[in-house]
Amino acid sequence: MFSKWWHYALALFLGLGIVGTALGGLAAALIYPNLPSIESLRDYKPKIPLRIYSAEGALLAEIGEERRAFMPIDQIPQVMKQAIIAAEDERFYEHGGVDTLGVLRAAGANILSGGASQGASTITMQVARNFFLTRERTLTRKISEALLAIKIEHNLSKDKILELYINQIYLGQRAYGFEAAARTYFGKGLKDLSVAETAMLAGLPKGPSLYNPVVNPQRATARQHYVLGRMKTLKFINEHTYQTALKEKLIVRREKRVVDVPADYATEMVRQTLVQQFGEEALYNTGFKVITTLRRSHQEAANQAIWRGVLDYDQRHGYRGPERFFELPKDSSEQIRFIQESLKSIDPVNALVPAVVVNTSAKSVKAILANGKEIQITTDGLKLANSWLGDKAARGKRITPGSLIRVQQLKDKNWKISQLPEVEAALVAMDPSSGAITALVGGFDFNRNKFNHASQAWRQPGSSFKPFIYSAALEKGYTPATIIEDAPLSLSAEETGSTAWEPQNYDGSYSGPVRMRTALTKSLNLVSIRILQGIGPYYARDYIRRFGFDPSRHPPYLTMALGAGSVTPLQMAGAYSVFANSGYRVSPYLIDKVYDGQGKLVMQSQPQTVASGAPRVLDPRNAFLMTSMMQDVVRKGTAARASQLGRIDLAGKTGTTNDQRDGWFAGYSPNLTAVTWIGFDLPKSLGERETAAQSALPIWMDFMGRALSGTAQKGFGMPAGVSAVKINPVTGQAVPEEGEGVIEYFYQENMPASEDNATPILEETPLEGMTI
Repeated sequence: MFSKWWHYALALFLGLGIVGTALGGLAAALIYPNLPSIESLRDYKPKIPLRIYSAEGALLAEIGEERRAFMPIDQIPQVMKQAIIAAEDERFYEHGGVDTLGVLRAAGANILSGGASQGASTITMQVARNFFLTRERTLTRKISEALLAIKIEHNLSKDKILELYINQIYLGQRAYGFEAAARTYFGKGLKDLSVAETAMLAGLPKGPSLYNPVVNPQRATARQHYVLGRMKTLKFINEHTYQTALKEKLIVRREKRVVDVPADYATEMVRQTLVQQFGEEALYNTGFKVITTLRRSHQEAANQAIWRGVLDYDQRHGYRGPERFFELPKDSSEQIRFIQESLKSIDPVNALVPAVVVNTSAKSVKAILANGKEIQITTDGLKLANSWLGDKAARGKRITPGSLIRVQQLKDKNWKISQLPEVEAALVAMDPSSGAITALVGGFDFNRNKFNHASQAWRQPGSSFKPFIYSAALEKGYTPATIIEDAPLSLSAEETGSTAWEPQNYDGSYSGPVRMRTALTKSLNLVSIRILQGIGPYYARDYIRRFGFDPSRHPPYLTMALGAGSVTPLQMAGAYSVFANSGYRVSPYLIDKVYDGQGKLVMQSQPQTVASGAPRVLDPRNAFLMTSMMQDVVRKGTAARASQLGRIDLAGKTGTTNDQRDGWFAGYSPNLTAVTWIGFDLPKSLGERETAAQSALPIWMDFMGRALSGTAQKGFGMPAGVSAVKINPVTGQAVPEEGEGVIEYFYQENMPASEDNATPILEETPLEGMTI
């Protein structure tokens, strides 16, 4: 009886098998002819984003739909290939696209576990799905996937299939392919990964979100351990390597950006330029590569200088209060979940992290970060917001539970209360001999304010414009020793272009007769206006054209002497470079070379440099005399603070506009020009004591101190046709050899008069410190 039923069961099983095979064959016959062509796999052209690099090759930006970097199979490390095979398809080099043994093994495991604990998709099947199919769970899609995998295996080599898989698959964090994932999660390429890091990446295809080491570190580690175990079982690694990898502590990058150094404002300028020439589709998806003129060390220094300078200014002007308030749940566990959910949409700004206060006292603040971590802020960390804490805080001006604040972690791992600054700043640095922009920062934070203050902000330059008026005066016969009256002035509406005006020096004092050098060193407004009166506003407006200024933005009135026109920091950098390079006009440029996706050079800058065709726009003697006077500004004038850098090869000029609405410092060494600006988008006073020496100069010093660190000092050489003469500093006249005086420079055809018919004392060397 049992034997009879066994025969019936066997017959039924065989019958079902025959029917199943017949149905499968019929399905295959119907589906196979409609499968997509695999020609796109033969001519694989992944979407590779635009990448922008510094002059040395540091990644500055990656712009495109997908974060991807194509790697040929022969450049992929063997351990990476082994880790993928161990994790996804150990019989990859044995099966023909569909692993029958793998299917049976997975089916058995799933029956035993009572669910779908294992899958049976091979690497080839995943390639078929990733390139041609959807992820819908239907029998038709599964059959199509299997048939397409077999078709791919018949037409492509195993290495080609593996290459497609490694470069195409999505691995989380917008990263497509393993090379992009390596840079996203670990900040380095595949060839530089450890075995532990490689195993972590190999575990991602099973679930890029589920096993993401940024979002789910515990699950990611468990998956990594599984992959390492499989690698050991398959003898891809030995016991020692396995144990070492298990113990290795991985450092996963948590930032969204994957660049080597941020340069958002500069790369946006590059992007806008290239979109006009190549179009968005080609630019963002075909692997364009741009080499800029930015230097990594300079850009990093500029970023830090702007960051510190803006925050220092903000700290000086007090706490403005929490950004907003949340009504917190009473239950503590609910509070944490609520805060985490509330902070999801509030991004950190540089190192200013959002946090929600849960408890306060006069001496302590407890707050929760977006990751749920509780931090405590005490003592020095409360300095900025002290007046908002405790019972003495005014009503409506208190930090209370539910307050959204910004915190910043210090080097000692303690926290302090900070705030998002309202003020903006910009910095531009360039090589004065070529025009190559070496650093550019257009604001405090690009994601918060995309307006580029370095290239788009037209602001009054204030006293930083005076050197161009003084330079014009030298061409009209003035000398650094010319005596000019520093005394009150009354100007008519006709002279100012608006209303009657009684200008004053910054401190309201008057010095009487002074030399032109002294007037620039001390930034005396009244002397500058008298100089412009002497040479004529129309002459001056025409003269400044040679520095790259647009005369239409500088009305020909006496207010031009104090910088009442409008300029951009980028424009000022180019203009001051004329002084730095002894009189040549070089145009600032940012793009050096552009390559298309095939590596073909499609664009290259051909700048006119001092050594190759840049037009001379200024007498080298004029540039030398102006540099000499601006060195005194740095040594003992309004920018004397810059002497703290310990260099004697620096020159420059401060600029503060009316009511301290803008702060500027423009300065240079023989090989580097840099301009800094600080102000509000909607112009208003920076504060009564916020002169340029207080607000803009420290940013410039911070940058130049780092940018010039380790570079030898180089003097400004004295050109032919200039003489150094000993003069009386009071009269500006030459003194006899035995007389007391100071050394001053003159055009040889414009020597000073002599006291008592004395013979001028001519020096063969320039002023101390001018040439080293």
